Parts: sequence; structure tokens; C-alpha cells
Amino acid sequence: MHRSAGAAMAWNVFRFCTALRGLGSIMILLVLSIVGVTYYAVVLCNYGPALLAGGASTLAALAVLLLFHFLLVMLLWSYFSVVFTDPGSVPPNWNLDFDEERGETAPLSGSDFNSQMNSQQSMAHNDTGHPRARYCRKCNQLKPPRCHHCSVCGRCVLKMDHHCVWVVNCVGALNYKYFLLFLFYTFLETTLVTLSLLPHFIAFFSDIDIPGSPAALATTFLTFVLNLAFSLSVLGFMIMHVSLVSANTTTIEAYEKKTTPRWMYDLGRKRNFVQVFGNDKRYWFIPAYSEEDLRRMPVLQGLDYPVRTDLDGQEL
Repeated sequence: MHRSAGAAMAWNVFRFCTALRGLGSIMILLVLSIVGVTYYAVVLCNYGPALLAGGASTLAALAVLLLFHFLLVMLLWSYFSVVFTDPGSVPPNWNLDFDEERGETAPLSGSDFNSQMNSQQSMAHNDTGHPRARYCRKCNQLKPPRCHHCSVCGRCVLKMDHHCVWVVNCVGALNYKYFLLFLFYTFLETTLVTLSLLPHFIAFFSDIDIPGSPAALATTFLTFVLNLAFSLSVLGFMIMHVSLVSANTTTIEAYEKKTTPRWMYDLGRKRNFVQVFGNDKRYWFIPAYSEEDLRRMPVLQGLDYPVRTDLDGQEL
């Protein structure tokens, strides 16, 4: 009975993961459709005509349009960087000393240990003296520190945070910064659109005659509501990820270590921030890293993470 229930649950999860894979380009088209509707409402229906009409509102319209297009470029740049950047895969034949983190660790059997670890020259031991290794039974390979298996992608992802349906990709070590910038510029863009269309939205409920076709008015109303909703939801999501970055953890790790008072990778807010955004301040607000940071910071490759020295010898 229990076995059949477990099999049914596994089948349901598989169908769910398959459905998420099938979304694919549909979600990208949905994002681009929202961007297109917003562009039509802001540029073509409202502030573009205001700029061409001249008068006292010309400078305000020019400022809104310039800022709108700048944020839109940064938003799309960050978005497609997340979409097309591999979040990080385990290199073939990868080996490492045993991971000390508690999440997903399990003692290997003698046969598994001998077959998987015969090339290892050094080991870490748990408090009972038995070796522990993080091993993915689905991928049939060792997992680096902070690596997790994604059932949607069907592979292990380095420093996996979550699988995001909006970007049709996993968010992991190599594209986490790009995802945060996507949230940041989405919040700024949707907030700008909400504030710029607020006078037009208020006009809907007044006795003032509003110029424009019914389609343009309806699009403006819809755009205001959509961007207000996205602005508020993205703000909450962004606040959550700021707290995760400040503690040098991920969404999965935050759940796994919810009963752990100390976190071995928490090096302080400044060093935690640098591990995601790099040392070069010129690259902090663009979805890219400097060559020097990529060369000097192994943590950006998703395989090697420094730990707190004050927790040596303590249970983690």
C-alpha cells in the first residue's frame, strides 16, 4: 500500500516537472508580451504623443521616456542573461574531499564508497569517524558543496537556488547575480511605469474627458494594474533574496538549515555580497563579471567556497 502510494507520488512529481519543462518558450513569450503591452501604453499611447505635442509637459515626458528605455534595456539584458546562462553543471569526473555540510549528506555503503572515492587522496570524517559524501543517486555522481539536483532540469546544479519558470532555467552559481539584477531592474521599471501612469489611472474615475481611443485607454488601465501588481510582488521577492545574499545562503539552503544557528559559509555581509557580485564595482549593476574577478575568485565558478574559520571543530 505504502509502495503504491509512493509510486503514485513520484509519478505526480514527474508529471509536474514535465509540465514545467513544457512551458519553455511560452513563458518567454509571456514576458515579452507584458513588455510589449507596457511599451505600447507608456511610449505610444501617452508619453510619446506628449513629447511630440510640446508645451510644459515636454521635459517631463522626455525624462520619463529616457529613464523608461534605459531601465528596459537593463531589464531585458539581465533577463536574457539568466535565460541563456548555464547555472552551473558538475564537471565530468569531478572529485573533491568530502563535504562537511549536513544537507543531503549520507554515509556511503562500502561498495559505493570504494567505487566512487578510490581517486580521493584526502577525506573528512563525521563525528562517528565514518566518511560522509554527498552523492546524487539520480545523476550517479558526486555533488560539489552547495550543489543540488533539479528535477525539472534533470541534472545537478551548482549552488542551486531554485528553478524559475519565468526565466525557464535554474538559478544557480553562474547566473544568480543576473537573476538578482533582473529583479532589481524589474522593480525599478514597474515602479516607474506605475507612477507615470498613475495620473492617467486617476483620470479614469474623474469627470475629465480623456483623449485617446478606447483601446488605448483600456491598455493604459491594464498596464497600470499589471505593473503595480508586479512591482509589489517583485519587491517582496527582492527583499527575501537580499536577506539570502547577506547571509550567503540560497533558498534551498535556508530551508535545510532552518534549525542551524550558525552557517559555515556566512563570512559577513560585505564578503557575502562580493561572492555574488564580484570585487569590481564597475560590474555590480550589469549582468557580467570582470575577467580579473573570474580569474581571481574561484567562488564565481561555483565549485569552491571559503568557510568560517571560527567554526572549525564545531558541529555544523
